[in-house]
Amino acid sequence: MKTRALLAWNARRIRVSRGISQEKLAHEARIDRSYLSGLERQSKNPTIDLLERIAEALGVQLFEFFVRPPDA
Repeated sequence: MKTRALLAWNARRIRVSRGISQEKLAHEARIDRSYLSGLERQSKNPTIDLLERIAEALGVQLFEFFVRPPDA
């Protein structure tokens, strides 16, 4: 899995598992909802600063965006 796909998959997985909407996460991370949607669709390439804000809003460590899924 490429890094951008891994980031997108984990960001969405974590957000959905916490029951947070894109709108709420975007507001808490101080970004536009359409940008967050693009990140989850792999069409955006976020900065480290932005990833830190998203991780903080989700209550996770930054490295969790780069954890590979189990083979399934």
